[in-house]
Amino acid sequence: MSDLQLSLLAIGALVVAAVCLYNWMQERRFRRRLRRAFGDAPDDVLLRSGIESVLADGRLEPQLDPATAAGGRDRPPAPGFDAMLDYVAGIDSSAPIAEPAVDELMSKIADCGKPVQVRGYDAESGEWEEVLRGAGGGYSGLRIALQLVNRSGPVNAAQLSSFCDAVRSCADRAAASAACPDTRAALATARELDAFCSNVDVAFGFNIIAREGDTFAGVRIRALAESAGFKLESDGVFHFPDEHRRTAFTLDNHEPAPFLPERIKTLSTHGITVLLDVPRVADGPKVLDRMHEIARGLATTLGGRLVDDNRAVLNETSIARIREQLRSIHAAMEARGIPAGGVRALRLFS
Repeated sequence: MSDLQLSLLAIGALVVAAVCLYNWMQERRFRRRLRRAFGDAPDDVLLRSGIESVLADGRLEPQLDPATAAGGRDRPPAPGFDAMLDYVAGIDSSAPIAEPAVDELMSKIADCGKPVQVRGYDAESGEWEEVLRGAGGGYSGLRIALQLVNRSGPVNAAQLSSFCDAVRSCADRAAASAACPDTRAALATARELDAFCSNVDVAFGFNIIAREGDTFAGVRIRALAESAGFKLESDGVFHFPDEHRRTAFTLDNHEPAPFLPERIKTLSTHGITVLLDVPRVADGPKVLDRMHEIARGLATTLGGRLVDDNRAVLNETSIARIREQLRSIHAAMEARGIPAGGVRALRLFS
């Protein structure tokens, strides 16, 4: 072997060694960051014969105790949080936390990808109050909540890590103490809750389809919808309000184009859809019957056919089947402590 070949081999070996060393250093740095955010690595559950912390029904209960985990034992618990839905971290200080530190915290947690809430403790009044950006100075304690699940899915490790980093950064800046409860338990809770929500996240739709060779004019749809009680919102969808002025069901274009106010005069479509978002409606069967009544009236007036998503004509038998499915979903939600149309359901299915 020539000297040139030996030199090339030596250089190659040095390059490989340098790459391996760099990767090892990067891995160590990454693992340190993970330990700082999530604690020691969990055991591999696939190699264990049992998981003591998992209950008989397979759920891993949340281990979130904001009052204890976040310190401030002499303070009352912060109101407005839900242990089923929220991961709550805390910051406690012996002196008022400066407004710039709170504003920076709120900016960072707003980028975590899930809804957040912040409560501040006013030492003078002895009360917790909602913290608003730009008016968040003077609190000696903060409780910061990250919603574990919404319709975009469960919180993930990166989002929760970013949230905890923001909390600790604020505490460091304010020379305060910070506490973030067990993140592994929170992630497991989020995954399990999201799995349940996915099973009950159902919508029932009635389609009104134009006869062959015919279409529905946008202006006529708007006139009929508004006379029936719908209101066209900025999302390009007609909303039918319940007694609390929340959306009971909607009317949308069966085709992709939304019903935008500035375009509806020239719009025509081959169909419209009346839709019931099951988890967000409290009295499901009653709302379903009202929706069916309105949809049937619209179909008659427009001269269209009232069908399901498979283009099968809706009759009393199919409506009864839908009503029974709706009752079953609502019963499952009630048993889980998430009644349909309630505060929890509206937060989760948003």
